[in-house]
Amino acid sequence: MRTLISFLGKGRLDPNTGYQTATYRFEDGSQRTSPYFGLALTEYLRPDRLVILGTSGSMWDVFIEHQAQAGEHEEARLQLLDAAQANRVDDALLEKLTPLLENRLGVPVYPAIVPYAVSQEEQVAVLRRLADTVKEGDEVFLDITHAFRTLPMLALVAAQYLERVKKAQIADIYYGAFGMESENATPVVRLGGLLRLMNWVQALAAYDKDGDYGVFASLLEQEGFDTRNAEQLRLAAFRERTGNPVQAQQSLNTVYSAIEQLNTPIGGLFQPELLRRLAWCRKPRRADWELALADAALERSDFLRSAIFLQESFITGQVYERKEDINDYQAREAARNDHRDQAGFKLLTRLRNAMAHGLRANDNDVRQAMTDANKLRTTLQQIRKALFG
Repeated sequence: MRTLISFLGKGRLDPNTGYQTATYRFEDGSQRTSPYFGLALTEYLRPDRLVILGTSGSMWDVFIEHQAQAGEHEEARLQLLDAAQANRVDDALLEKLTPLLENRLGVPVYPAIVPYAVSQEEQVAVLRRLADTVKEGDEVFLDITHAFRTLPMLALVAAQYLERVKKAQIADIYYGAFGMESENATPVVRLGGLLRLMNWVQALAAYDKDGDYGVFASLLEQEGFDTRNAEQLRLAAFRERTGNPVQAQQSLNTVYSAIEQLNTPIGGLFQPELLRRLAWCRKPRRADWELALADAALERSDFLRSAIFLQESFITGQVYERKEDINDYQAREAARNDHRDQAGFKLLTRLRNAMAHGLRANDNDVRQAMTDANKLRTTLQQIRKALFG
């Protein structure tokens, strides 16, 4: 279902219509004239449902009078005039007048009261009310033109909230830019790109938490990234997270070059941060890849993966020094056995085994290291210094 959510403010620039009538020009060049942008947007988008949210003191009286015919729902309209003057419009009164709006606008209408969003509790209440008005899977359009100046910030949070909680698709955010007129028309600004920016920020946070750079694949596709490269990025993330950095590097190397060429406005903004997180694939040797992955895992407190890659990097380096095949299982096992009693490597092995299989009752050194996150991080850092300098 296509749902348009619009907000009604308190402006009284015109005694008859509330807001000053404007001719709004949309991106495709079409125009709609209305004192209330939400109505112009309704005509333009033709949603399946229109949600109008306002406070108990919003100009409900002026808005509904502008839609009403003489004698239509007169008693309820008189009640609304008194309630609006006293700042006490409520949902029950708006429900009485909903048929009037639906008859005039030709679309199902849901008018509802929200708090002023002054306190944190009221801001949360607005989000809850928004969630109540949206059905799971709805395609939602937000109009932030007529309301308090705090609304745009709240609308961004609301959009993210609705996507996560109601699985809604936020199609776009619209703003009728009154005051920016040109050629006798008010431009309509689409702010949906801000949602894409927020998605990138969330993806960066998700990667920094769990190291899965596959979260960037769909975002890159939205920026025109080749689907095959996006799939290679997902594959590289899978391979790296399942302990196969060699194949991960092979998949990632080509993708890295493609990301370097990314020059869209949003993609270009996040390109440096994305490349920084993927830079391990450009290091010259496998041992360097594994050490970089160990450091990255330790930075996000992924201790087991850090220990695994730290150990594998040391073994790879030892096989290099022997001038043997770093991918040969026997050569790697020989290097492991040769250093199994080396202090740093021995403790690292025990820590890895404890995190993977459980702590042995008599292993006091490991037990001490695993008392808390800070001690374990410090111990791994000390092992890294002892093994790699």
